[in-house]
Amino acid sequence: MKSARLKKYIIIASMPVLLVSCFSAKDYVQSDQVQIEEGTFRTDQLSQDSLSVAEVSWRALFTDPVLTQYIEQGLANNIDIRVALQQIVAAEAYLKQGKAGYLPTLSANATYTHQELSKNSSLGALSNSQDLYGLSGNLAWEIDIWGKIRSNKRAFQASYLQTVAAHHAVKTRLIANIASVYYQLLTVDEQIEVTKETIVTRKQSLETTKALKEAGNVTQVGVKQTEAQLYTAEAILVDLNNQAYLLENTLSVLLGEAPTAKERTLLEDQNISTELVIGVPAQLLHNRPDVMVAELELRKAFELSNVARSSFYPSLTLSATGGFQSLDLDQLFNANSLFANLVGGLAQPVLNGRKIRTQYEVSKAQQEMASLNFKQSILIASREVSDAMYSFGTATEKIAIKQKEYDAYALATEYSQELLNNGLANYLEVLRAQENTLNSSLDLVNTRNRQLQSVVDLYEALGGGWK
Repeated sequence: MKSARLKKYIIIASMPVLLVSCFSAKDYVQSDQVQIEEGTFRTDQLSQDSLSVAEVSWRALFTDPVLTQYIEQGLANNIDIRVALQQIVAAEAYLKQGKAGYLPTLSANATYTHQELSKNSSLGALSNSQDLYGLSGNLAWEIDIWGKIRSNKRAFQASYLQTVAAHHAVKTRLIANIASVYYQLLTVDEQIEVTKETIVTRKQSLETTKALKEAGNVTQVGVKQTEAQLYTAEAILVDLNNQAYLLENTLSVLLGEAPTAKERTLLEDQNISTELVIGVPAQLLHNRPDVMVAELELRKAFELSNVARSSFYPSLTLSATGGFQSLDLDQLFNANSLFANLVGGLAQPVLNGRKIRTQYEVSKAQQEMASLNFKQSILIASREVSDAMYSFGTATEKIAIKQKEYDAYALATEYSQELLNNGLANYLEVLRAQENTLNSSLDLVNTRNRQLQSVVDLYEALGGGWK
């Protein structure tokens, strides 16, 4: 009899060993299809090095003391940053749950049962009622034959790392947004000063035009057109002041505070001395937080597909129940009240309404979607790096051209005004020259801003700022 039982247990125990050859959880390996190739960024005009500008601290890249103060404040108080930190806390709780998957579950129960028995029953003939007291514990453990628990644990790990990478992405985006808004604010300040100087000049021109009319050199039409030019500049100043006010409010929200006026320096004081090097293409995977998030999503989907596949195979569980049970409360902890059960089970799903097959097919589809999203994130990252690098080069080139344009218009304005004062020029030439000078000056300031914005865009595109 003992020999037969032993033989039965050997057969049951050997089944998982035989079946494990049919399936075991695979290890995640990054696909070659999502690797970044050389030349992806279309930045042949700029050198690539093993060190990327993304490795540079934002404190070293942005040297304006007011801007660095704002970035520090934003990192400490911004609402999105604080939400991301709480998401990490929640993901860490799930990670701990995943690590505990290998451990058995233990539960304790205390019961009291009162029964009123039928007098016509076999037990009722002996007693009309019966009380039963119980105190027990249950221990259950699933043996990880197919790697299902391990894959679940790895999925939780990937999910946790996703939230960490998402927090890094929020930091990178926040730093870039603060710097971008700050530079826009400096740009508007510069344009306001240019417009104010223009208004002063045009008021003087209006007085000169009125004097020339009195002398008979220009008509009332010339006076009114000069006056209209003054109003145009004043209207531009109103729009610029409104834009500065809105930018201050935007910056306040980024810093996690109510809208207030913001201290700042001058646009001409901004100096980016860090060499703009993008690094080798493969570094983008290690620096771009959003690319990390996409890859970790792929890893999680891969592990969950392992879990879904393991559901096709039998699960081996061990459970034990033991405790005290007695009809009399005062005899509950007596040795005669002890009981114990030990059960080993091997459950193989057969028919369950196609739920396991559906779960597996959905997990494979989700894994493929995650893979495609990962590839898409790399393509987008590559485009953003290429855009930022090229924009920086064109903005730098355009600054030199716009400076020459402004100098030419400024001289044209000066010469035409002198000729008009001497009765040798048409007042329309003076008006056109003044208008072109103002527009050129505003464009020059905008071009300087675009150069700074391209630096910020490149820093964000390469995943800088979170380290």
